[in-house]
Amino acid sequence: MAFISRKKNIYPINQDLRKYLIKYGREIKLPIHYDDIAQFDNAITLYDKEGKDTLWETVFYPPHRIDEIYRGLKVMYVELKIGGDMSVARHLTVDRVDLCVYANTRPFRVRIVNTLNDNFDYFYIKRADASRIYGLELEHILSPNRISYISSGDTVVEEHIAGVPGNQFIKNHLKDKHLNSIRLVKEFVKFNERCFVRLLGDMHSSNFVIIATQDFDEIHYRIRAIDFDQQSYEGKKTVFLPQYFKQNNPIIELGYSRLSPESVHQYQSEEKSMIASRLNTTGNRIFALTDVMADDDIAPFENVMHLRNQLADHYENSVFYGCESMGDIVKESLRLVLREVEEYHRNIR
Repeated sequence: MAFISRKKNIYPINQDLRKYLIKYGREIKLPIHYDDIAQFDNAITLYDKEGKDTLWETVFYPPHRIDEIYRGLKVMYVELKIGGDMSVARHLTVDRVDLCVYANTRPFRVRIVNTLNDNFDYFYIKRADASRIYGLELEHILSPNRISYISSGDTVVEEHIAGVPGNQFIKNHLKDKHLNSIRLVKEFVKFNERCFVRLLGDMHSSNFVIIATQDFDEIHYRIRAIDFDQQSYEGKKTVFLPQYFKQNNPIIELGYSRLSPESVHQYQSEEKSMIASRLNTTGNRIFALTDVMADDDIAPFENVMHLRNQLADHYENSVFYGCESMGDIVKESLRLVLREVEEYHRNIR
């Protein structure tokens, strides 16, 4: 089983990563930052519809600061969602600001309401961490999902990713008679492969959501990561494979009963092919990102050594022994996918 025993270090955004964020439109000057939002003077426990503690707290601000903070939060949302068009901001109001008290990074979640139709949306405000930035960017470039986020100094603002949390899906939907179990486990195999190729760790069932889409008489599923703090940090390869987290066991056991080893291999190959296609169409962005990442310090060197040795054994490829950083390891992992897909296409011609 995969297990993380120590709290992850927080790594600042260095100058080269900041230049990358500016070049690709991720860095925006915002009127308020995380430290401003943390200046609340009261909080109450937030309960769900069933009266259970959500482990979030709704926070309240002193009267002399609330207008400034709420105005800044609306600017954040407009920059995140509409590229800064403040003409729509007059229809928006901040309904609630919540603080996650159980997470190491203590993120804030803001509920925004459109007063014209009472529709609402959420977004998150977190302290900047280079690991999370690399995780968000790799998700945006290599996965089938686009990610909306912006950074400003020591603050990161992220969109809300809608879906049923994996732990709730396992609890409430896995035995549903309408469940398309083969499609679900197929998607999990692909999700597992994506995480391993780009080294996104800690994908237990609370850190991803499952999205079900009705298509004629079938249901399709997509699994999306919602936590990117453990991008390329741990030294154990199992941490980067969702299949090894005990919280995901019900889906794994379902897969054993629904998929043959040949089918699993096919879906893994399909996902690698899609990753290779995205790498070939992304232009210089992925090279710019991985070059910055390779020169950055985002994990203890002992973790780098352990992981490179394990991956060298896993792939039976000594090239990993030359990796000096987590960014180097990600680079080699992506190169390996490209070579594997190119070789496959050469063999079938």
